[in-house]
Amino acid sequence: MNIKLKHLCLFFLIIFLFKKNGFAYDKGKEISGIDTAKVFTLEDLQLMAFRFHPIIKQAALLSESAQANVLQSLGYFDPALKSTFGQKLFGNTDYYNKWSSELKIPLWLAGADLKVGYDRNVGNYVNPESRTNSQGLSAIGLSIPIGQGLLIDARRSTLRQSKIMVQYAQADQLKQINSIWYNMVKDYWNWYYAYKQFELIKEGLDLAQRRFKALSTQTLLGDKPAIDSVEAYITVQERMIQREKTAIELQNARLVLSNHLWNETGNPLELPEEALPQNINAVKLPGKLLLDSLLTQSSSQHPELIKLKSKSAQLEIEKSYRQEMLKPKLNLSGTLISNRINFTNNIPGYYDFNWGNYKLDVEFAFPLFLRSERGKLREVKIKQQELNYELQQSGREIRNNILSSYNDLSAYSSQLSLQQKSIQNQQFLVNGENQKFALGESTLFLINSRETKLIDMKIKQESMAAGYQKTLAELFYKAGTKQQIN
Repeated sequence: MNIKLKHLCLFFLIIFLFKKNGFAYDKGKEISGIDTAKVFTLEDLQLMAFRFHPIIKQAALLSESAQANVLQSLGYFDPALKSTFGQKLFGNTDYYNKWSSELKIPLWLAGADLKVGYDRNVGNYVNPESRTNSQGLSAIGLSIPIGQGLLIDARRSTLRQSKIMVQYAQADQLKQINSIWYNMVKDYWNWYYAYKQFELIKEGLDLAQRRFKALSTQTLLGDKPAIDSVEAYITVQERMIQREKTAIELQNARLVLSNHLWNETGNPLELPEEALPQNINAVKLPGKLLLDSLLTQSSSQHPELIKLKSKSAQLEIEKSYRQEMLKPKLNLSGTLISNRINFTNNIPGYYDFNWGNYKLDVEFAFPLFLRSERGKLREVKIKQQELNYELQQSGREIRNNILSSYNDLSAYSSQLSLQQKSIQNQQFLVNGENQKFALGESTLFLINSRETKLIDMKIKQESMAAGYQKTLAELFYKAGTKQQIN
């Protein structure tokens, strides 16, 4: 009799604590559906991120930077105007009066330079070989590298390489954007799992609270022993602890996802607490047709392979340039000169532009051992070999990574199907145990055990569903593209 009295006292103490802490079951908080106005879908995340995310905007600058390098390389072919003037007067003597002007136009063909100039050198002490009359001399000429630099030179090599680096930058930009989006998708499904876990634990807590309330009423009527109410309250406490733990995990997952949210003015946004993730429809394994398409696409359009191929093309140009440097340097410069300063003057024919009035310069140089040039050419060839090996390995790894992700998807699909059936069977056991308990043929411990296992199985199912979605995004990421969100 004393034991029963202790149990009753303990029971009334629990009832007091239960009401004091505000744990009464609130039917209005029961999940009856989803407010679609509060659903933050993956498509919403995509629209916001690709418009306002600063890292995606930063990635777009890679292509612009490469285009700027092309413009910089084109500067080597810009026409250049140069002019100098010098005069010396001393003791009423005109020592010299020199004026030299030249327009130099670099040409793409044969690495030549077109030159148009005007020289006027007068005075008592001007070198006779450069002295002109008072009208000066006009000149038009061409400078051509006959040997080294005829097929390719430094400026053409730089321009060609900078154009190839535009493709490299575009591939690098795509790779960075794909990586950012993949991380966003993972964070989204982590938030989804944290939300579902919290809701399932909360649902389990609501069930435990209702059971405790029902047992409390039956205990007061004398239909159930007080010890059952004590055990029911312990279950409530355990699930309250789980709820608090999952609430923190949900809050942290929401904060991580908020890292990707920005507005049009560049200010960070936070995901509202009332926001809900989208539901996952029935999981359907992508067909072999999609797998074959991703494998084919990745073999030619994967950003990593495009970057390596761009490097290879760049090294091929560098190799051609280094081979050109093995030739002897032989530069030929010819200039026709005339006393004409405009097209209206009448001057004698022997002072006008003709093949008898010219200046000719020839420059020849050739290092005897070519050790520097041969060393640089060998270095380029070694880099090409290294790049070819890397290209082979990368192609194989990309293909196997795609197949590995697809195998993981297949495993998730099978596991989810089995897990769904297991949950249905476990629900059947929970319902049966509740019926037996109502007839007095079972215990509260068995009900709690089966119910806890059911909740764990549902949480595991949501973990699998989130894992499937992350692996699906990984499949497209490994293929070098972005998952299309519908």
